[in-house]
Amino acid sequence: MQRKLTLNDGNVIPQFGLGLYQLPEGTETQNIVKTALELGYRHLDTAHAYQNETSVGQAIQDSEISNSEIWITSKLWPSDYEQAPEAIERMLKRLKVKQIDLLLLHQQVGNYRKAWIALENAVKEGKVKSIGISNFDGERLVDLFNFADIKPSVIQVETHPYHQQVELQEFLKPYGTKIESWYPLGHGDKNLLEEKIFKKMAKKYNKTVAQIILRWHIQEGIIVFPRSTQKEHLAENINIFDFELSCSEIKEIRKLNKKQPYFTMTYEEQEKNFLSWKLED
Repeated sequence: MQRKLTLNDGNVIPQFGLGLYQLPEGTETQNIVKTALELGYRHLDTAHAYQNETSVGQAIQDSEISNSEIWITSKLWPSDYEQAPEAIERMLKRLKVKQIDLLLLHQQVGNYRKAWIALENAVKEGKVKSIGISNFDGERLVDLFNFADIKPSVIQVETHPYHQQVELQEFLKPYGTKIESWYPLGHGDKNLLEEKIFKKMAKKYNKTVAQIILRWHIQEGIIVFPRSTQKEHLAENINIFDFELSCSEIKEIRKLNKKQPYFTMTYEEQEKNFLSWKLED
């Protein structure tokens, strides 16, 4: 049985889902979402920048599963920040829903304060259920938390056994903010996937190394949504709720932490690259 977590605003979120990054608009994405829902996925992670929200919304609409059972996470791009209320309205239309379950600010560049106020207002208006941030760190992370009336329910950041975000977790504790992981399997790093302890655990539990790592995320309380386009891998990824790693095994995995991110773009580089990208609807 898939797990759910209670956010700091009282809303309940499925802890496991499907990442939709780099999946194109069209029938391919609709079919992938359809397959995932049939396999038991109930959390879909998309974004305006992914340019596939219309397909995600259509797949949900075509599904026999009630919308109330499916949690949608999406994100505003920095080019949305100045006119965030209008961007949210357009997003609702693309997704074909009356309320977005979780809406994040995708990047820490641009007028994120103005956008955050718009997110808070959207919650008050019932257009968005929960709000959060993605890829914030350092001064901008602290500033956002100090500035916000409604504290972020979630922060989506790179998280995996080589980069476990221990300091971030300590910062978030007073706020009850949950971490969502991207690059949960270490961006395909063979060194990570061939760690002896993972191979040992995989053999013990008759699971793949990927399943062991995803299970570690779950037991650490991290929300995770690996990306896949193949039914076999979709089925494999979600098949992690019939076993449990021991406390000693969790501790062994924690020892792998190297504070090693794969995304190393500086803030200045983020400004240069992200602010120049203007999204169209």
